[in-house]
Amino acid sequence: MADTQIVQNATLTLPPIMDLDALDSISEQLIEQLECGSVNIDASSVDRVATNALLMLISAAHSAEQTNITLTISKPSESMLGAIERLGLSENFAPLIKG
Repeated sequence: MADTQIVQNATLTLPPIMDLDALDSISEQLIEQLECGSVNIDASSVDRVATNALLMLISAAHSAEQTNITLTISKPSESMLGAIERLGLSENFAPLIKG
Protein backbone atom coordinates (compact mmCIF):
# COMPACT_ATOMS: atom_id res chain seq x y z
CA MET A 1 0.00 0.00 0.00
CA ALA A 2 1.43 3.38 -1.01
CA ASP A 3 1.63 6.24 1.43
CA THR A 4 -0.58 9.15 0.49
CA GLN A 5 0.62 12.63 1.28
CA ILE A 6 -1.96 15.40 1.48
CA VAL A 7 -0.67 18.50 -0.26
CA GLN A 8 -2.48 21.81 -0.10
CA ASN A 9 -1.79 24.74 -2.39
CA ALA A 10 0.67 22.81 -4.56
CA THR A 11 2.47 24.59 -7.39
CA LEU A 12 2.88 23.09 -10.85
CA THR A 13 5.48 24.80 -13.04
CA LEU A 14 4.74 24.56 -16.74
CA PRO A 15 7.59 23.83 -19.16
CA PRO A 16 8.71 26.33 -21.83
CA ILE A 17 7.14 24.22 -24.59
CA MET A 18 3.57 23.11 -23.91
CA ASP A 19 2.97 20.95 -26.97
CA LEU A 20 1.37 17.56 -27.52
CA ASP A 21 4.55 15.78 -26.39
CA ALA A 22 4.41 17.52 -22.99
CA LEU A 23 0.66 17.31 -22.55
CA ASP A 24 0.41 13.77 -21.10
CA SER A 25 2.98 14.42 -18.40
CA ILE A 26 1.51 17.78 -17.44
CA SER A 27 -2.01 16.37 -17.39
CA GLU A 28 -0.97 13.51 -15.09
CA GLN A 29 0.84 15.85 -12.71
CA LEU A 30 -2.12 18.23 -12.63
CA ILE A 31 -4.61 15.45 -11.92
CA GLU A 32 -2.45 14.13 -9.06
CA GLN A 33 -2.09 17.56 -7.50
CA LEU A 34 -5.78 18.43 -7.85
CA GLU A 35 -6.68 15.21 -6.04
CA CYS A 36 -4.74 16.54 -3.05
CA GLY A 37 -6.05 20.10 -3.00
CA SER A 38 -5.71 23.51 -4.58
CA VAL A 39 -3.14 24.06 -7.31
CA ASN A 40 -1.31 27.13 -8.51
CA ILE A 41 0.12 26.81 -12.02
CA ASP A 42 3.27 28.84 -12.64
CA ALA A 43 3.14 29.71 -16.34
CA SER A 44 5.95 32.28 -16.35
CA SER A 45 8.36 30.24 -18.47
CA VAL A 46 5.95 29.17 -21.24
CA ASP A 47 7.39 30.15 -24.64
CA ARG A 48 5.12 28.09 -26.85
CA VAL A 49 1.71 26.59 -26.08
CA ALA A 50 -0.51 24.31 -28.15
CA THR A 51 -4.24 24.86 -28.36
CA ASN A 52 -4.84 21.44 -26.81
CA ALA A 53 -2.78 22.42 -23.77
CA LEU A 54 -4.91 25.51 -23.21
CA LEU A 55 -8.08 23.46 -23.58
CA MET A 56 -6.73 20.94 -21.06
CA LEU A 57 -6.17 23.76 -18.55
CA ILE A 58 -9.75 24.98 -19.05
CA SER A 59 -11.03 21.44 -18.53
CA ALA A 60 -8.95 21.06 -15.36
CA ALA A 61 -10.32 24.35 -14.06
CA HIS A 62 -13.90 23.16 -14.61
CA SER A 63 -13.17 19.87 -12.85
CA ALA A 64 -11.57 21.70 -9.94
CA GLU A 65 -14.52 24.06 -9.66
CA GLN A 66 -16.98 21.14 -9.49
CA THR A 67 -15.11 19.74 -6.49
CA ASN A 68 -14.61 23.12 -4.78
CA ILE A 69 -10.87 23.11 -5.38
CA THR A 70 -9.07 26.27 -6.42
CA LEU A 71 -6.95 26.25 -9.57
CA THR A 72 -5.04 29.42 -10.42
CA ILE A 73 -2.51 30.38 -13.07
CA SER A 74 0.17 32.79 -11.92
CA LYS A 75 2.48 34.97 -13.95
CA PRO A 76 1.47 33.74 -17.42
CA SER A 77 4.11 34.61 -20.00
CA GLU A 78 3.42 37.04 -22.82
CA SER A 79 3.51 34.08 -25.23
CA MET A 80 0.81 32.27 -23.30
CA LEU A 81 -1.34 35.38 -22.94
CA GLY A 82 -1.01 36.04 -26.68
CA ALA A 83 -2.12 32.49 -27.53
CA ILE A 84 -5.09 32.78 -25.17
CA GLU A 85 -6.14 36.03 -26.81
CA ARG A 86 -5.64 34.82 -30.40
CA LEU A 87 -7.80 31.77 -29.73
CA GLY A 88 -10.56 33.81 -28.12
CA LEU A 89 -10.14 32.12 -24.74
CA SER A 90 -9.59 35.24 -22.64
CA GLU A 91 -13.00 34.95 -20.99
CA ASN A 92 -12.25 31.36 -19.98
CA PHE A 93 -8.88 32.23 -18.45
CA ALA A 94 -9.77 35.56 -16.80
CA PRO A 95 -10.98 34.02 -13.52
CA LEU A 96 -7.92 31.76 -13.31
CA ILE A 97 -5.08 34.22 -13.92
CA LYS A 98 -3.46 35.82 -10.90
CA GLY A 99 -0.59 38.24 -11.40
